[in-house]
This record gives sequence, C-alpha cells and structure tokens, in this order.
Amino acid sequence: MTSFHDLHHGADPLLIPNAWDFASAAMFAQAGFAAVATTSLGVAAVAGKPDAAGATRAETAALARGLARLPVPVSIDLEDGFSADPGEVGALVAELASYGVAGVNLEDARGDAGHHAAVVRAVKEAAPGVFLNARTDTFWLGEPDLPETLRRVAAYQDAGADGVFVPGIADDADIQAVLDTARVPLNVLHLPGRTSLPRLAELGVKRVSTGSLLYRAALHAAVGTALELAGRPSLPMPSYADVERLLRP
Repeated sequence: MTSFHDLHHGADPLLIPNAWDFASAAMFAQAGFAAVATTSLGVAAVAGKPDAAGATRAETAALARGLARLPVPVSIDLEDGFSADPGEVGALVAELASYGVAGVNLEDARGDAGHHAAVVRAVKEAAPGVFLNARTDTFWLGEPDLPETLRRVAAYQDAGADGVFVPGIADDADIQAVLDTARVPLNVLHLPGRTSLPRLAELGVKRVSTGSLLYRAALHAAVGTALELAGRPSLPMPSYADVERLLRP
C-alpha cells in the first residue's frame, strides 16, 4: 500500500472522499479510492449532534478505530482537536496513530493562529508519523481574506504541518497565491460548479476533499427514494446549513 504521505506527491491530486460511518468508508475503499477521510458533519449527524461543537470526540475516536482496519490509508477530521490544550490534542492523535490512522485534519475556525500553530507542534511531537493537514477557515467563515490565509499557511507549515487545507478557495489567482507560499501539499474542497479536478491539477493542488457533499448526497438519495415510493416529488439536496438545522436543539 502506498503511504499516505506519498499519495500527496503524485502527478495527479489525491481525490479523497469523506465518509461518515464504516460502511460508507468501506464502500469508497472497495470502489478503488486510494485513501478515505471522514466528514465531521456526517459523523456528528449520525450521532445526532451538531458539527464543530466539540461534542463528538468519543464517536470520532470509536469510528477511527474501526476505519483503521480498512485496506487504504484513513484520515480523521478532528474539528479543532476537541480541546483547547495542545497537549491533549497531541495525546488524542497519538491514540489514533496507535490504531493505525494515517492522517488527521485539524481546523483553526479562524481562531488564534499562534494557538493553532502550537497545536500543530504538539501533534507532530506526539505522533510524528501521522500526516497532519492544518486547515484554516479564512475563506470558509466570513469574507475571504487572502493575506491572512497566506500568513496562517506559513505559520502552520513552519510549525510542522505536513499539508495545509483552505476550504472555500476557488479562484485560480487565490489558489496560485497559496501555492506560491506553501512548501507543503495544498488541499482544497471540491465546490460543485466552481472547481474542477483537471484545473486544480494544472495549478498544482495535491489533494481535493469532498467534505460533507457525499453525506448530503446520500441523504438526498434516500429521501428521494422514499418520496418516489410514496408518489411524491423529490426535494432539493440539503445544504450544510439544512443538515445543521436538524441537529441543533
């Protein structure tokens, strides 16, 4: 099996589907994808909890233990690490590494960049073999901020991140600016109608994630099948916000 690190340095971007339970991940692996990741929204939704609220540490760790036995590398979305203590985040990643997890995704949610850099350092010290994808939400939350994105990308790679993830970025010029700053592989989120794998490959993007898209598509297909059986018209595919509204008390 090709190492997870090596998959980020191929001629083509690593297209990595995001699963939400063991069956979805196993199906992606069976379909021939070289690696599988998780979606924090999907994992939270399966548990009936809101995403990005730090409420699914136990569920995420339990799923990671099961997914680690798949025949492909697995990366786990850890939201912000489920703790404000960098040491605790490092200990969690070391635990996942002991299961056989190959990578983790850790987001800054536009919080303090210095703190997130400290988390990156703690994780790399605790689990040096795990591919740490450092996510910045400078394009995902609020107005896109390219200068701040570049500052954070530089800080996280200097702290030891193996890759950087900028969800929401789509314009060629913005992507190129990040690529000019990044010395590590860049991960972007597939945005239907805004990004294409061939163009991202031309630019030099090394990893493309699906985020919550596949989970939401699965919900859409299931509800659509039920509505069809009932002789009722289908509904639009739910957005991230639509699913989140179901999970909030």
